[in-house]
Amino acid sequence: MRASTLNLMHPFQSFILGQKIFPLKVAAKYGIPLIFYGDNTAERGNPISENSTSIRKKYYHSIDNLNKIYLGGINYKDLINKHKIDPKLLEPFVPIHIDKLDEINLEVRHLSYYLKWIPQETYYYAVKNCGFKPRPFRTDGTYTKYAGIDDKVECVNFYTIYVKFGIGRAMLDSAYEIRHGHTTKEEGKALIRKFDGEYPIKYENDFYEYISMKKEEFIELCDKFRPDHIWEKKSNRWVLKTPL
Repeated sequence: MRASTLNLMHPFQSFILGQKIFPLKVAAKYGIPLIFYGDNTAERGNPISENSTSIRKKYYHSIDNLNKIYLGGINYKDLINKHKIDPKLLEPFVPIHIDKLDEINLEVRHLSYYLKWIPQETYYYAVKNCGFKPRPFRTDGTYTKYAGIDDKVECVNFYTIYVKFGIGRAMLDSAYEIRHGHTTKEEGKALIRKFDGEYPIKYENDFYEYISMKKEEFIELCDKFRPDHIWEKKSNRWVLKTPL
């Protein structure tokens, strides 16, 4: 996580890799033939054609050559040879080999193929059918209490997305809700102005302790990743060149 933050400004990479890779390794070990995930990445910008089937494409979670793997911006072989990391420690983050995947005939499917994937409505579905409960406080950087609450680094991740692309969690959340008719465009704009790009203070100490970094170092690093065509400095403060 520290390497992916320093090299890529992507502190969530290790979480995503664990989320996408580790369940398949468990399924392969215990002979579990079927895994279900929630939404397809086609719901978030990947080719819409991928939503024509519930089965996830194999290239998302398989590999034929470990030399192609980079973790935290560092090649797999370098992690082992130069950084002296035991390959067993990297195992949960390395995709399953394509031959092994074909051998066990494992299916990975998306629930969003069977349920209309609207965040607020799937939230109500989870409350009704699974006893899901929102947390008692909103997520840093947005106004919701029920989405993206499975890891303390989630808020930091969306802050870094805002740094790199000028788009924050509140904009993403409100855009969903505007398109689905749950809020108006003007209400969405007001929420974006209020919360988008908010610094993630709730779990900052846990994050900095985990990656062995001081807050000042992280803020300085963020500034290095701000694209010139998106950000400019005015009165010693970063502002978007093209605000909402």
